[in-house]
Amino acid sequence: MTATRRSARRLSLWTRGAAAVLALTAVLPSAACGSGGERAGRHAGDARQAIKAYDVNPLPRSRVRDGGTLQWGLTEFPAQWNLNHVDGNLADVKKVVDALMPAAFRADEKAAPSPNTDYVTAATVTATNPRQVVTYTLNPRARWSDGTSITWQDYQAQWKAMRGADPDFHVASTTGYQDIASVEKGENDHEVKVTFQTPFSEWQSLFWPLYPRSANATPQAFNTGWLNRIPVTAGPFRFAAFDQTAKTVTVVRDERWWGDRAKLDKIVFRALDGEALVGAFTNGELDVFDIGPSAPDYARAKGAKGAVIRQAAGPDFRHFTVNGESPALSDPKVRQAIALGLDRDAIARSDLQGLGWKGALLGNHFFMNTQEGYQDNSGELGRYDPARAERLLDEAGWRRASPTRRRGGTELTVRFVVPAGLQLSKSEGELARAMLERIGVKVTIQAVPGDDFFAKYIIPGNFDIAPFSYFGTPFPVSSSYATYAAAVKGSDGKPRWNANFGRTGRREIDTAMRRASSYLDPGRARAETNEADRMIWREVNVIPLYQRPQNWGVKATLANIGAPGFYTLRYADIGFTA
Repeated sequence: MTATRRSARRLSLWTRGAAAVLALTAVLPSAACGSGGERAGRHAGDARQAIKAYDVNPLPRSRVRDGGTLQWGLTEFPAQWNLNHVDGNLADVKKVVDALMPAAFRADEKAAPSPNTDYVTAATVTATNPRQVVTYTLNPRARWSDGTSITWQDYQAQWKAMRGADPDFHVASTTGYQDIASVEKGENDHEVKVTFQTPFSEWQSLFWPLYPRSANATPQAFNTGWLNRIPVTAGPFRFAAFDQTAKTVTVVRDERWWGDRAKLDKIVFRALDGEALVGAFTNGELDVFDIGPSAPDYARAKGAKGAVIRQAAGPDFRHFTVNGESPALSDPKVRQAIALGLDRDAIARSDLQGLGWKGALLGNHFFMNTQEGYQDNSGELGRYDPARAERLLDEAGWRRASPTRRRGGTELTVRFVVPAGLQLSKSEGELARAMLERIGVKVTIQAVPGDDFFAKYIIPGNFDIAPFSYFGTPFPVSSSYATYAAAVKGSDGKPRWNANFGRTGRREIDTAMRRASSYLDPGRARAETNEADRMIWREVNVIPLYQRPQNWGVKATLANIGAPGFYTLRYADIGFTA
């Protein structure tokens, strides 16, 4: 789950899951639920809006012409290109890496995974007793760009780096990998036997992307070997160049690629801030970009000559992250008061206005409204109740001293940090400020450079409240486990929160999430997931707002690219029809 356009959506890696793979259905509730706590889409009679599961203009390769350069707009120019690293766990990194790096599986538009046969010709559970064993048969033609074969050793090295045994590997998530007992050579170098120490129902969530064993050999290689570098690739495209001034990443067709030859000659990923991104698209300087949930940008992109809007049900959700290590927010009662003092319905209606989309409030941190297993676990904290919020603040010792509450000589003030140039986040901040000031909480909105939003503010915890979006996957808990997991102790003895930017957690939550992933019965797995969700709501780590639509501006003559939903884009098939 990653921030909206121009605020670098965070990703939670495709690792551990709570239940069997669940598809995002092609319908969404048409009316936002009220600010009371009612579950979105609870009533069968609710009107519903048919939405495509994906919208990419899928065409056979024979109808896509050879050649051409695709200009693809990004929201930031990342420094870390190891997607498995906590700093590289960004949607914009994934857009580039998916063209370059192996993935054991791919998902269809219904979120069902299957082996990515360019790399893995078969993958099956070959034993369950006494331990679960998964056997991967690797494509013997698959090679890294340095000429070495992709073998079982690459899988073993990634497991060792990602399993969490060495905290000096700054991984975005250990989930799934930490359940593996061994990764060994099978009958030959192209057979991998993965043995789990505990049952893991969502084993398909592992090893996408896969990095070479050199990238996972040491903490230094993992943490710094891909800083401002993409040294090795194995995809239909290969890395060509960075341009730090123009903020572009160029990849070109890899003629040594063993799969279907890429239709495009080249892809130029270009990072732009603020209005420059949509402006570049409307001026014809970009061929494709993720608009995000900005109504003004949606309207501008929709009016671009020769362009279309491709829209689908997104697996991601908009939220406010609340920093539990902030001095003002360290008390759970204060965080709960913040949740009660925010009118989520009003924020959602403001955000979604003008997008041709009628959403519903989200009452769950794991499941989308449209997924099996969804239930609203927000309880009283999901309701807009400023009177109760004020009572909680009184209990926490923050007394009214008009207009802002005080405790001792300290004023109750929180910083709402937003990426500069993103009007959506600014509007959310202004709404939050007006709402929270009604309960005596002073809010200051701090706009920071888009490229610094995560690296200098969210990741190090230099904020009180921040709005962005988490990007989901076909594996509900896999998308979120690291986001809510309790801190681990680093080699320096200090707590390391990794991808948990809210910096609050409980071992009981971790236990519930781990139980969920170990049950092969989907019903039991979903029940444990929802139990973890109820506890997360009480922690007020992340305040969910709504399931987001995906809105992509795309040149009308482009095929096999657009709003993907859960669908894994086939980069070799992307191209122009005219």
